[in-house]
Amino acid sequence: MRIIVDAMGGDNAPLAPVQGALQAVKEYGVEAVLVGRGEEILKAVHDQGLAELPQGLSITHANQVVDMHDNPATAFKEKKDSSLTVGLNLLKNGEGDAFVSAGSTGALLSGATLLVKRIRGIRRAAMAPVVPTGGGGSVLIDCGATAEGTPEFLLQFAFMGSYYAERVLGRPEPKVGLLNIGAEPSKGTGLQKEAYKLLHAASEEGRINFVGNVEAREAVEGAVDVIVADGYSGNIFLKTVEGTGLFMSRQMKKMFTRNWKSKLAALLVKDGIRDFKKLLDSNEVGGTALVGISKPVIKAHGSSNGYAIKNAIRQAVEFKRSGIIEDITENVEYMRLNARSAGTDGEEG
Repeated sequence: MRIIVDAMGGDNAPLAPVQGALQAVKEYGVEAVLVGRGEEILKAVHDQGLAELPQGLSITHANQVVDMHDNPATAFKEKKDSSLTVGLNLLKNGEGDAFVSAGSTGALLSGATLLVKRIRGIRRAAMAPVVPTGGGGSVLIDCGATAEGTPEFLLQFAFMGSYYAERVLGRPEPKVGLLNIGAEPSKGTGLQKEAYKLLHAASEEGRINFVGNVEAREAVEGAVDVIVADGYSGNIFLKTVEGTGLFMSRQMKKMFTRNWKSKLAALLVKDGIRDFKKLLDSNEVGGTALVGISKPVIKAHGSSNGYAIKNAIRQAVEFKRSGIIEDITENVEYMRLNARSAGTDGEEG
């Protein structure tokens, strides 16, 4: 399998993408194509103590870089020789099986949508991170790709999240919940109320296992395997979980370093502390899948180190092998409203 890696994306480029690609080639047996400024990539390779590129690693030169100051909606067009645009075109043309980037989220989403394109019939691609929950992790879909949703968007997110939870997390008949302010069907705005009806109908047909509305507290406790949300609400939920994790980690550090007794206690529970930190570490996850795109695209965190990029590549491999894209393609007719007028939402892949 060949994974295309944006070598210039992220705060630690090109060092982190190079380190991650080298580790992935060695551990997973994949081929990695590093896209970006060749001289800078080679220097990063040499800095790892290698005189030449190892087998399985190659470079495709791209002179430009999309940075955070560029307009995310048009950057991939304006910088056609950027590592992001060149990499996405390689994926589009079948010269790789998946694309990984730690660069601009907006530019990656726009480029993936208009170059690689969505699966035909999918109205919006969604970002679907696996968030730490009491159930061993839950798929949150969407977490910010589309701020303003429609009931049909949420219906499609529910299907796509369900396939992801089943195929990648290994959850048979994953429980799907709609993020809301209460459990009753009458709760929420018009968006949630209408989406509830659609999700309930799809569940009655046996298409998904919808268990109703889920409040944020229950979602964190692991009540469902898939948390369906519009991008606005989903992003707030995600950032709250991340912030809470950081706060708790800092409080634990203060508690266990207060005096010699607490330091002794820390030694006794160090394995548990390590596991807790690992659970909240974004580097362990690697990245977030852009679900609904016709080929695998993984967004790594902007501050990713080499270990995180390696895990993002692993996630890309899992996504490619999972069959999620095939599942969505085969079942997309069940995700669309009967009343939807043809071609009203622009390009559909």
